[in-house]
Amino acid sequence: MSDNVVIALDAMGGDDAPDIVIKGVDIVRVQFPNARFLLFGDEARLNPLLDSHPGVRAVCEVRHTDQSIKGEDKPSQALRKGRKSSMRLAIDAVRDGEAHGVVSAGNTGALMAMAKFSLRTLPGIDRPAIASVLPSPKGETVMLDLGANIECDADNLVQFAVMGADFARAVLGRVPPRVGLLNVGSEELKGSDTIKEAGERLRSIENAPFEYSGFIEGDDITRGVVDVVVTDGFTGNVALKTAEGVVALYTNFLKEAFSSSWLSKLGYVLAKGGLKLLKDRLDPRGYNGGVFLGLNGICVKSHGGTDAHGYANAIAVTVEMVSEGLLEKMIAHFKEFDVEIKASDTLCSSDTEMPEKSAPAASGS
Repeated sequence: MSDNVVIALDAMGGDDAPDIVIKGVDIVRVQFPNARFLLFGDEARLNPLLDSHPGVRAVCEVRHTDQSIKGEDKPSQALRKGRKSSMRLAIDAVRDGEAHGVVSAGNTGALMAMAKFSLRTLPGIDRPAIASVLPSPKGETVMLDLGANIECDADNLVQFAVMGADFARAVLGRVPPRVGLLNVGSEELKGSDTIKEAGERLRSIENAPFEYSGFIEGDDITRGVVDVVVTDGFTGNVALKTAEGVVALYTNFLKEAFSSSWLSKLGYVLAKGGLKLLKDRLDPRGYNGGVFLGLNGICVKSHGGTDAHGYANAIAVTVEMVSEGLLEKMIAHFKEFDVEIKASDTLCSSDTEMPEKSAPAASGS
């Protein structure tokens, strides 16, 4: 990066904020020395932490507010009463062109509501989607939507496919990304009318910036057969939580197995190096950072219970998207493929207006 990338941080969002926020910045500033940060939060709590991390203070600017969004706050309450909260002010910094992206580990519903209200959706996008990455034998796989939209029509799924492909290209370096629609079977005759229509639409896009691989099944998600898995928010969230539960169950089974006898304990000692590699590969902190795709600004949701390493990963994902010009590429692709993406070109524009001032152009784009 030749120019500074500025990231706004909701310093009060998350179970262990603001401590993990400061420690996360301390980790990621080494990886991205040209990154700068706007910290929105209570300066009485932030300043002592910055005093103990002088390297972090050198790359941060504190914007004081004593208001924050609580985990139990409903999105509607957050919109009405949280205009001066650390979360809302951090989002508004992107809207006003002061920052290139925003990261928060706070209330997911409130963050989505505030981000959609403040940043608006991109032209050609009806609904934002939450995207993240999952491990696979071939690297990582992008999956969306992970819970923002419980019900989706064919237009939404096609839009998710284009956004997910751009994300996979920018963050994972997949060129061209392979896109699959999650279904109850790989045969073209299976699935709902919505899934079938979305598949036909994706198959018909000429010169698409991705390879459409057709329908995939649930066990294909972690096999790496595609780079982008597209589904509705209900199915995606269930799949994600199931995967997380399986990893936790497998971890518990391993612990029980290696502690079952003295021979098993000896086996653990001998296999300790390999088990560490497995643990690092499945460490959820390395995949932390759900991206709200489809907004006129880059917004990343960190897991509320993550530690500093997980929060640093969420920041890293944000910086990488800014550096790769993800927003600009998404806008260009939707302008180019608006006829195929929409069932009718009369629906190509968003039902909300763009903010008057958009985020700064990504460096190097």
